[in-house]
Amino acid sequence: MRVDLFDFELPQDRIALRPARPRDSARLLLVEASEISDRQVLELPDLLCSGDVLVFNDTKVIPAQLEGRRGEASIGATLHKREGPREWQAFLRNSKRARVGDRIDFGECVHASVVDKAEDGSALLHFHGEEPVELLLERAGRMPLPPYIASKRPADAEDRADYQTMFAREEGAVAAPTAALHFTPELLNALDERGIGRETLTLHVGAGTFLPVKADDTSGHRMHAEWGRIDEATAARLNSVRASGGRLIAVGTTSLRLLESAADDEGSIQPFEGDTAIFITPGYRFKAIDGLITNFHLPRSTLFMLVSALMGLDVMKAAYSHAIEAGYRFYSYGDASLLLPRRSA
Repeated sequence: MRVDLFDFELPQDRIALRPARPRDSARLLLVEASEISDRQVLELPDLLCSGDVLVFNDTKVIPAQLEGRRGEASIGATLHKREGPREWQAFLRNSKRARVGDRIDFGECVHASVVDKAEDGSALLHFHGEEPVELLLERAGRMPLPPYIASKRPADAEDRADYQTMFAREEGAVAAPTAALHFTPELLNALDERGIGRETLTLHVGAGTFLPVKADDTSGHRMHAEWGRIDEATAARLNSVRASGGRLIAVGTTSLRLLESAADDEGSIQPFEGDTAIFITPGYRFKAIDGLITNFHLPRSTLFMLVSALMGLDVMKAAYSHAIEAGYRFYSYGDASLLLPRRSA
């Protein structure tokens, strides 16, 4: 499909620079089949049914943005995928000044060498020393705010907490599964009382989620791989939910992409551990999920293509037009949507 079909105009003042406080006070756009209505995240217990299960991503964002030097040259690095105990793929700023074999100094105590480089300017970095790389990143790294926020203000101490979900446990993401940022202990208690369950999986979100689609047609775009895991017990429980008539509602496109990667042709979710580079566009047949909670996405992005595949491009264009007109806040720190496609018989 032509990428320009997924374009829309978004006023800059709709981009949220801070999250709603409290988190569950954010607005929620309900899109059910083709019907659109304005709600709040706090209303989720009334919008879902007893027996439904929310599926969260328990990945934890690491301080994966680094500023360093190679000689006199300034080099920026944003880590996006672990390749080994001391190796990370990274997008480099000023990448032409860093050649294979060069050492980059990220402060006095954190050093890495360029092992390999790709045509897109990314590189495989090997971190020196014996301390875990996570400790080195805590020492030298910054929270990797999305570029549409980082271009408007620097990351600060508040972001260390704000850009982390209450489910964050497994370290390895360089971007938050932002739909889950809206959840609070109080909201979870209300969902429990309603009989709405929850499960977790792990998908380490990479910085590739923010890369623009440069191709003119979706067939020309290549997704960056991300590592994920669903254990056998979780897969069995998820399959049991659907077998008993409950719905699986993915909280975030990351949870959705992993569930769809793990599902077989009959829609049964299999245990999964490894990389996924699934790219979901209109025409895709969803196998594993019955709905999605997600924030509002960039024009021409793979994530807007995904929600358009779930609900229909015309429906999502109408929903986004309504959201813009009604003053919804967009992107990672913005408001949310609950997308419930028409359920097949």
